[in-house]
Amino acid sequence: MEGDHRRVWKNLASRTGAASSLLQSPSGALEINSVEALASDESVRVERPPDATARPLRLASSESPRPARCSPAVLVRACRPRQWSKNLLVLAAPCAAGLIGRPEVAVRAAGAFVVLCMLSGATYLVNDVRDRDQDRLHPRKRMRPVAAGELSPRAALWLAGALALVGIAGASAITPGLGAVACGYLALTASYSLWWRRVVVADILAIAAGFVLRAIAGGVATDIWLSRWFVIVTASCAIFLVAAKRYAELREHAGPGPARPTLRRYSAVSLRLTLLAAATAAGAAYTGWAFTRPAHLVWYGLSIAPLVLWLGRYASLIAAGAGQAPEELILRDRTLLVLSGCWALLFLGGVYVGS
Repeated sequence: MEGDHRRVWKNLASRTGAASSLLQSPSGALEINSVEALASDESVRVERPPDATARPLRLASSESPRPARCSPAVLVRACRPRQWSKNLLVLAAPCAAGLIGRPEVAVRAAGAFVVLCMLSGATYLVNDVRDRDQDRLHPRKRMRPVAAGELSPRAALWLAGALALVGIAGASAITPGLGAVACGYLALTASYSLWWRRVVVADILAIAAGFVLRAIAGGVATDIWLSRWFVIVTASCAIFLVAAKRYAELREHAGPGPARPTLRRYSAVSLRLTLLAAATAAGAAYTGWAFTRPAHLVWYGLSIAPLVLWLGRYASLIAAGAGQAPEELILRDRTLLVLSGCWALLFLGGVYVGS
């Protein structure tokens, strides 16, 4: 037992560095000079280096956060360039008329595309500023520059105003009619952000009207008359895509959480009926238009099949849970891409080759 006590005291002395303060009595027992031991222990505490993990915390608390720099890449990303593919609708009228190969028509159509990219970018910036608090709660939208804090709301609004002014000026320079369409597009998107987005059915029709205005802009810019069949097919397909997006959003937000103001007032049954009605109207209108072109009936008649199959394929993908981002779905699904290519070949064959 006495040997155990000796080993304990020796270990304690070696840890505190107080070996010189250990004294052995004549009786063989160990005695400790408490004053020297405490002094030695205090010296050890003072000489011990500070914790390395605490130093960065003290430095970080004294530093002020640096403001995010507004780089050109952030500005472009805030305008949602992935959404600009919708503006390719300006090419629909000149392509359908077979005039896209003319240099002056191609230049005007390209100018209309650039103008609509500016106007749509301004619209997206205003919407992102308005919805930034709600976007921060969304798993994907929280990465948008305004919601993420990469772009201040003030800078976003200044950029939106500049894009709108330049876009209207550029549209008016191409043709005054296109300038009027540009103003109508901005009025429609602004009224949607303020009112129509909160009205059931009207929100779908307002977005679909934006697609129709894009197609009309292509006809106005190139001075091409648009038939009623063209407008009906464009409007029906636009309603189909918007209703499909609402259906996909409704499936995602089935539980509690942030959602569109009107989303809770839609039902899955009503949206499926809307999809069916829009697809039927688009197919019927396109078929009616194709049979009014007897000289190109073979090409246009064959193009009906890939169009109907495309609508059916898209509806099946929506039922499977996709469709919140139509432009991504169309570009990523191979079947949709193949059907789009087949339709384009047959349609252009009817335009440029004939029967």
